[in-house]
Amino acid sequence: MDKGMDYLNKGKFQEAARELEQNIQQEPDNPVHYINFGNLLSTVHEHDKAIVFFQKALELNPDAAAAFYGAGVSCYKAEKYSEAAYLFQQALSRSPEDADTLFMAGMSYMHSDNALRALPFLLRASELNSSDSEALFQYGLCLANLQHVGEAESVFTSVTEIDRNHSDAFYNLGVCQAYFDKHEDALLSFEQALSIRPDHYLAGNGKKNMQEKLRQQEGKA
Repeated sequence: MDKGMDYLNKGKFQEAARELEQNIQQEPDNPVHYINFGNLLSTVHEHDKAIVFFQKALELNPDAAAAFYGAGVSCYKAEKYSEAAYLFQQALSRSPEDADTLFMAGMSYMHSDNALRALPFLLRASELNSSDSEALFQYGLCLANLQHVGEAESVFTSVTEIDRNHSDAFYNLGVCQAYFDKHEDALLSFEQALSIRPDHYLAGNGKKNMQEKLRQQEGKA
């Protein structure tokens, strides 16, 4: 591994900057060095400066998917979600089956309040990496956002099978179950979310609501 990137991965940012700058000086026409320096700047939240380095990399190699991805990440972190979505799309046109890029494109559209555009990206990201519980969870949220509650319930169930400590997946599973009046199942899901994260306020409210629903059912029996 490049010494500068090794420093970056270890969180030694000053040492990384020194090594990566030397790489640029020694090989000024190598786009990889500009991408690496851009990643460093993005890591330390210098997003505008990072984008300048990614742009330089793209001047040297217009098909550098990693440069488009890095610029997309910088825009995403800066909450420029429309720009991020465009950049991730550009990265995908060069590397269409990259799960991370698909996930980030989907998240950019979600933050842009465009769940319909996000859906195919999050679906494909979860298909390419079946062990990625977060990609699958976000796909479930996207389905729920689009009112596909039954499909979302199935997805959240799958997330809880992959990650038994995913409190938000249990909470959202409970919400879907409550939607279909599965009050006992929903109560169990909310309780599971609370067992993982006792301060889960929404799950706490969900539990109270389900307990009240069940009391009402018993009173009518």
